[in-house]
Amino acid sequence: MTAADRGQALRAQIVATAREMNALGINRGKSGNVSARLAHDGFDGYLVTPTGLPYAEMGADDVVAMPREGDERDAIGARLPSSEWRFHRDIYATRPEVGAIVHAHSPFATTLACLDRGIPAFHYMIAVAGGDDIRCAPYATFGTQALSDRVVAALAGRRACLLAHHGMIATGPSLASALALAVEVETLAEMYWRALQVGEPTTLSDDEMRVVLEKFATYGQPRRR
Repeated sequence: MTAADRGQALRAQIVATAREMNALGINRGKSGNVSARLAHDGFDGYLVTPTGLPYAEMGADDVVAMPREGDERDAIGARLPSSEWRFHRDIYATRPEVGAIVHAHSPFATTLACLDRGIPAFHYMIAVAGGDDIRCAPYATFGTQALSDRVVAALAGRRACLLAHHGMIATGPSLASALALAVEVETLAEMYWRALQVGEPTTLSDDEMRVVLEKFATYGQPRRR
C-alpha cells in the first residue's frame, strides 16, 4: 500500500469511527469530533473531522488535513476543520504516544461534567484511563485556546478526561483504542452517576490504585513472537 493509499484508508477509518460513536450511543447528531495522527510524504500533522457536517453525510474526502503547527488557515481539503482543532493539535504536540483522539458529548460523562465533577476511584477500572481518577477540565468556551490549555493539563498522566459543561475526550495509539476507551469512560460515568443516586460511593485507596495501575501495565494478551 502506498503512502497515499494509507492516508486515504485512515480518512475512511476516521469517518467510520465518528459514525460508530453515534451507533454506540456515546454521541449524537453532529457533536463531537475524531482525529488521527498522520505523517507521510513530507506531511506532518493530523487528520480531523470537518466542522458542522453530519457523520452520515461525511465521506473520506471531507476529512481535513491539519499541519502539526498550523491553524485553520493552513487546513488542507475542501472543508473547514472541527472547531476543536486546537486541542487536537496540542494533544498531539505534547503527547507523542497518542495516535488518535475521540471527543464525544456522551450523556453520562457530560452529566457529570455539567456538575464540574470528575470520576474518582470508585471502581478499579478507573485505571484504564491511566491514573487514579478521571479529571474534569475547568470550563472554557469551545474551540478556544483556553479550552485546549485546560484539556492538556487535565490529560497530564491520563488518557482521558471530562470537559466541564461540555463532554469528554479519550485518546489512544489508534482510532480503535481511543474509541474503546471512550466507551469505557462513558460506562464508568454511568456507573458513578447511578451510585450517586443512592449516596456518595466510597473510593479505593491510593495504595490499592497503585497496585491496580501496576497490574494494568501488563494486562492483556502478550504479543506473539
